[in-house]
Parts: sequence; C-alpha cells; structure tokens
Amino acid sequence: MKRIVVLISGGGSNLQALIEACADGRIAGRIVLVLSNRAEAFGLARARKAGIEAICLTRRGHASRADFDTTVAQRIALAKPDLVVLAGWMHILGAEFLDHCPAKVINLHPALPGAFPGTDAIARALGAFQRGEIAGTGAMVHEVIAEIDAGPVLGTVPVPILATDDLATLSTRMHAAEHRLLVDVVRKITGL
Repeated sequence: MKRIVVLISGGGSNLQALIEACADGRIAGRIVLVLSNRAEAFGLARARKAGIEAICLTRRGHASRADFDTTVAQRIALAKPDLVVLAGWMHILGAEFLDHCPAKVINLHPALPGAFPGTDAIARALGAFQRGEIAGTGAMVHEVIAEIDAGPVLGTVPVPILATDDLATLSTRMHAAEHRLLVDVVRKITGL
C-alpha cells in the first residue's frame, strides 16, 4: 500500500474523492497525512472524520517563502510518503520544496496543458469561451516542477463549456471531472 500525503487549501472535495477511492480499493494506498495552508479549510475536517492526521501550516512566522516551502517539505517527510498530491493547494511551491520533498509530487489543475496556468483557471476559461476564443476546457494532472502548471502531464479530461454556463455551473462540472481524473491518475501511480 502506497503512503499518500494530500495538500489542500479549501473544501477538500478532491480529497474526499481520494479518501473514498482508497477506502473502496480503487487506489492501492492510504492517505497518511492531509496538510493545509489555511486553518479554516473544510478539507481538514474531512480528513479528521476519516481518521487521517490533518494539520495546518501557514506562512506566518516564516522568514521567507523558501523557508515555508522547506518547512512544508520537512513535515511531509515525517509521514514517509510515496506520493504527494496537490489537490486544491493554493500556494506556489518553489524549488526549495521540490529539493527537500522525499516523494513524487503531482498537481491537479482545472485547465488543459498550456492553458490558464495559475489561479482562477475556470473563470478565465469561461471568459475566453464567452469571447469566442475557445470551444471547451478541461483538467489535467501533472508532475510538479518549479514552473507553474508546466510539469509532465499524467492525465487530462475534457470539460465542455455550455452557452448557458455561469461560473457556478462550469465549476460544478469541472469538479466532477477533476474527481474522476485525479482518482484515475493516482490509481495508476499506486499500481492498480
């Protein structure tokens, strides 16, 4: 069974998809730690309810972003993970994190490769669709490198944008696609 650490910043719906997939055997692993950079993240409660260690580490008290990144990597190392999953983690992790992280790191991003890197990807895709610049969007899981949302792609899923969509409806459809994609990629990485 692979040891998985999940980093979150918000509600944790992608985390919940992973928790359920581990519990029902679709993923040959178990989540051993959930880490958030926001104390109010509901995903921490989801983890605790599932009996998973859940902690919050914030940038407050760290001299620099690099110092915070190193602290995050060191805390993750204590869990001895085989895989680190960024599932809605809203903090850019730099080279210091990658240099100290003891496991493969993957990220879920709500856009297709090369499109809308960084924050607010769903809203930016909707705007581009409304301007006639794109016909649809999607999500990807990629390996994390020092460049934002640019690592080797491990999986993608298209997500249609409908003429009737607003940010809420597109976000709902995107999250459902993300859950399936993330579970599928993690399942393959863990050997099922």
